[in-house]
Amino acid sequence: MSRLEMRGIDKAFAGVPVLRNVDFVVGTGEVVALLGANGAGKSTLVKILSGVYARDAGTIAVDGTVRRIATPADAIAAGIRLLPQEVSVYPELSIAENISIANLPVHRRFGIASTDRRLMRRRAQELLTTLGHADLDPNRLVGSLGLSQQRVVEIARALAGEARVLVMDEPTAALAEAEAEQLFAVIEALRRNGVSVIYISHYLDEVFRLTDRIVVLRDGEVAGNFVTAAVSHETVLHAMLGRVVDELYPEKSTRIGAPLLSVVGLSQPGCLRNVSFEVAAGEILGVFGLVGSGIERVGRAVFGAESAARVTSASIAGQPYRPSTPRAAVRAGIGFVAAERKREGLIGMLSVRENITAPFLGRFVNGWQVDTQAETRDTRHWIAALGIRCTGPEQEIRLLSGGNQQKVCLSRWMLGSISLLILEEPTRGVDLGARREIYRLIRQLSADGLGVVVVSSDAEEVAGLADRTIVLRHGEIVAVLPGSASASAALAAASQTTGSAA
Repeated sequence: MSRLEMRGIDKAFAGVPVLRNVDFVVGTGEVVALLGANGAGKSTLVKILSGVYARDAGTIAVDGTVRRIATPADAIAAGIRLLPQEVSVYPELSIAENISIANLPVHRRFGIASTDRRLMRRRAQELLTTLGHADLDPNRLVGSLGLSQQRVVEIARALAGEARVLVMDEPTAALAEAEAEQLFAVIEALRRNGVSVIYISHYLDEVFRLTDRIVVLRDGEVAGNFVTAAVSHETVLHAMLGRVVDELYPEKSTRIGAPLLSVVGLSQPGCLRNVSFEVAAGEILGVFGLVGSGIERVGRAVFGAESAARVTSASIAGQPYRPSTPRAAVRAGIGFVAAERKREGLIGMLSVRENITAPFLGRFVNGWQVDTQAETRDTRHWIAALGIRCTGPEQEIRLLSGGNQQKVCLSRWMLGSISLLILEEPTRGVDLGARREIYRLIRQLSADGLGVVVVSSDAEEVAGLADRTIVLRHGEIVAVLPGSASASAALAAASQTTGSAA
């Protein structure tokens, strides 16, 4: 009998299918990898399993019993626990308190109830021993532990709640190599004790080392179900990526100009180590890596938005440049579009006009007033030039689709005299049709002489769009790939896979 069976799972958002007839099965004590490129449907499937999303169709059974999982409480009652990327513990409490926090043992004396701390410590010690960490003192404050030990406490807490299925989402993303080794030992202990593990990771070497089977999602469907010991890295990569849709990406540039941005020795404690690169005028440089690789810091550091980042030297258009603040970056001719556009890139209650002109509002000030007519004129120009679908300059930005919101984020920098544009995850949450338009716009900007840096965790995106790509792993550049390199080559470099993937 399987520990977990998800059968015929369907899910759509606003009529757009995200999962289609997905079957996902995990045996008792089995470790199964759930893999897929960005947007493949992994997160949606896990959220359905953990009760965050309701499925549109299909069934979920645990130990042979069909369960109604409509809320996170339903998932917990069914023995399903999700361990997210970020460790969730209470640092000011002890290990024993963290482990038992959802079910504190109680004893009564003279009719007065109090926490049975002796039993709480004994239970904690038994669970820690089961996980191979008998040396941890249950009385120790969790805040004094390293990340891997905090993860052990989190797993012990799940087991205290009688977890039968543990979902681990990128569990080693923030761990050093030695800490990751400790976690791998814990996973082996879970397997021996009959706990089933769903392991989500982009690091294929980990997947091949730890798992019994690999299930791959692509475009919301199961694209592969493999016995780990009987499949190659290349087969798994092909299942994840499929064929790149060639017509999605415009033709790459053959007329790249002189060096525009030079960065030497970019470092940030715990994130980046001695990262150096150049971007030429008219070039699209891809910056690719997996979760925790450090790529999410690169663009922000160059834009002056990471106060802890340092560079040995940097220049733009031949002039020395010190990435100190975003204001200084804009003055130097650098624009920046954040990955989280709704939280960091847009002001939802303001209009398209107000969002487009926000970074350069000073040029529209006439005396003590904003020249809204000039704003409207420039906004209409960019609405037409970028094909932004809206009712007009005064429509609230929150009412636009994701693709059109992203076009607004691009257009605002066209008002200024920028020579370099940094884009983080430029098509995250954008449908296929809008992605094609955004890629065309990015290529047009580079053709007009702009240097473009595309920071992306989507291997297909950098392979299809970039003229050259630097690949980061654990905060360091591990490969520099030409524009002709495949998505598989980028993913292989980033995930430490062996063998040919070019």
